[in-house]
Amino acid sequence: MESRTYYDILGVSRDASLEEITAAKNALAKVYHPDANIHKDIDTTAFMQEILEAYRTLSDPQKRKEYNRDTFGETMRVFRTFKVGPEDGEKEDPVSFVTYWNTANRLNDILKQSLRLMEREAHKKKLPHRIFKKIGINKKQEESETFRSKQIAQLSAQAVQYITALKMAGIPMEYWTPDAMNWVLIRWGQKQTTDYRILFSRYDTFIEETKSGTEKLRIKNQNRQFHHNLKKLLSYALEA
Repeated sequence: MESRTYYDILGVSRDASLEEITAAKNALAKVYHPDANIHKDIDTTAFMQEILEAYRTLSDPQKRKEYNRDTFGETMRVFRTFKVGPEDGEKEDPVSFVTYWNTANRLNDILKQSLRLMEREAHKKKLPHRIFKKIGINKKQEESETFRSKQIAQLSAQAVQYITALKMAGIPMEYWTPDAMNWVLIRWGQKQTTDYRILFSRYDTFIEETKSGTEKLRIKNQNRQFHHNLKKLLSYALEA
């Protein structure tokens, strides 16, 4: 098994900020912490210890500097900036599944933010034009509406980046929901040499064999709503 770096464990890049490192640790802890682990049949203690060890090192500037030097070499950071892919005969470093899990998490967060903003936009459009004349729309309010539209456009652009990353990883859209990604993350953490794509097919089997008809319907509706919300956000970007 190839050794994984602390960055792989947290699913962040080597240029990640302290905020990104902390957010990754907190998100993983919600799934892996023994007290919070919803998959009681699986012991997640070992991987949780890895997460905390990685965080303690990468959140401390001096420890992180020493770790980078010992792991990648002093010049690694400089030359990595100009490296866009593996050189001839060189194998590309495998990406930790945690990276894709973080990507799906960010995509879901973007959907929540954008839906709130789009609901405000839709509410405004439904109001009769005469109401705007009656109550008056000042310049500050107009600027606020423009800013909201820009926010949605920015969120949509970010969503496209995350969607591209997940598609390039070979993860079908029906698995981008928290339930599926969390289930696979837990199993992948038990044996990190496992191809995560295989685990998604096992997730389907798990749902089919262990969930009731009501639970299956809930998952199906959840997936349908997720796809609807995603299309809604991307459609907004095209119309803007």
